[in-house]
Amino acid sequence: MSLIQTLDERISSTFQPISDAIVGVVFYSVPVAGTSFPLIVGWLIAAAIIFTFYFGFIQFRGFGHAIDVVKGKYSDPSQPGEVSPFQALTAAVSGTVGLGNIAGVAVAVAIGGAGATFWMILAGILGMASKFTEVTLGVMYRDIRQPSGVVAGGPMRYLSKGLAEMGMPKWGKFLAGFFAICCVGGAIGGGNMFQANQSFAQVVNVTGGANSWLAGHGWLFGLIMAAVVGLVIIGGIQSIAAVTSRLVPTMALLYLGAGLVVLAVNADMIFWAFGQIIGGAFSAEGVAGGMVGALIQGFRRATFSNEAGIGSAAIAHSAVRTDQPVSQGFAALLEPFIDTVVICTMTALVIIITGHVTAGGVTELAGEARGVALTSAAFGSAISWFPYVLAVCVVLFAFSTMITWSYYGLQAWTYLFGDSRAADLSFKFMFLFFVVIGSTMSLGPVIDFSDSMIFAMGIANIIGLYFLMPVVKRELNKYWAGIQDGSIAPQLKA
Repeated sequence: MSLIQTLDERISSTFQPISDAIVGVVFYSVPVAGTSFPLIVGWLIAAAIIFTFYFGFIQFRGFGHAIDVVKGKYSDPSQPGEVSPFQALTAAVSGTVGLGNIAGVAVAVAIGGAGATFWMILAGILGMASKFTEVTLGVMYRDIRQPSGVVAGGPMRYLSKGLAEMGMPKWGKFLAGFFAICCVGGAIGGGNMFQANQSFAQVVNVTGGANSWLAGHGWLFGLIMAAVVGLVIIGGIQSIAAVTSRLVPTMALLYLGAGLVVLAVNADMIFWAFGQIIGGAFSAEGVAGGMVGALIQGFRRATFSNEAGIGSAAIAHSAVRTDQPVSQGFAALLEPFIDTVVICTMTALVIIITGHVTAGGVTELAGEARGVALTSAAFGSAISWFPYVLAVCVVLFAFSTMITWSYYGLQAWTYLFGDSRAADLSFKFMFLFFVVIGSTMSLGPVIDFSDSMIFAMGIANIIGLYFLMPVVKRELNKYWAGIQDGSIAPQLKA
């Protein structure tokens, strides 16, 4: 144990100066109304607003069509690709639905009060336009390798190929390379080690805390998790999608079902809770920064959770079987809705309706509980054994995030080092090794560094989206015309 602690300290001290420098740049914040506002959040939200207006509020106009696409109404199994629209969506959702939906939301409402929920929902709705844009491009510029039919897609491809078409090949290659490097770093840390670390902590917490038989045996938990993850990722995106298409609906129903029970137990408080959310969104007395403080926390949590504008989801959606890139763009806009508007909002409602947070911030009932502990306390206040259900959800959310981010990291890795079996296996074994490391060590600076890598992806991605959004608009107009004249029609099922 002492050896692990010493190694942990050495890694932390080595990474600390590097991490602090990069985090300071990526998450550079400016003071706004007495609270700090990370400019990267403004960068992502501004892009979401621009795409929303540029595409004529596509998240509202195309919502019904998006559901039809995901249901397979426009699917043709003979089209190139590896997975169905529904499988691509669940793979991407599994990458965003993680511990942030449980712990991150609790932190946001604890700091920003109940009103942060309103701004979180708004940011989630705006982010739907960003997802539509980046995923449409991901499918448009993907590479389909022959004769295997294996797909390679994502921002690396549309940044390099799309900007080359616009006469900026060097700029495109630079942005693609920058994105890929950041994606590998993000996959290893935030998409892997953080998930393993926090899920282990929650399992230890519900099995006795310091007295748990697992306490001090993070390596054992890590080995088990690595083995299960390895069994899935070895089969590539088809194996990952086969798992997520079953796992995502199951874990979402489990978590939402538990949340609905808590709401039912406190049914008389539902209107009061929504009053706290609306009132706190525009006043938030007692919260640092008041209304602006609530807005910042809500926007921050939404962008951190649904990753709209980061570009990660475009990698998963690129594997879809279709010859209509825009159709999968529609499917993708459901992602922030599921992640933020539905799941994150359920977490916030449970915490608020049980009296742990009001428009003015945390209450005495919350005590010192924050993050997962605050969410666990809120669930436990309704039914005593619900923290065990939450622990299961935490592990499932973490597992789903890890298998999807392994694919994101692999696609970035092979873009940088070439598509070969050696490159494929070397990344997968490295990823599994870090599952064990993440379960064993705290690695604070390493996780901070990884988070900065994930959001640095959004810098390169958004720049490319601004250049390429006219291309998306042209494709969108052609697609709508095809829907109207019947050349793009629902598939008849045998």
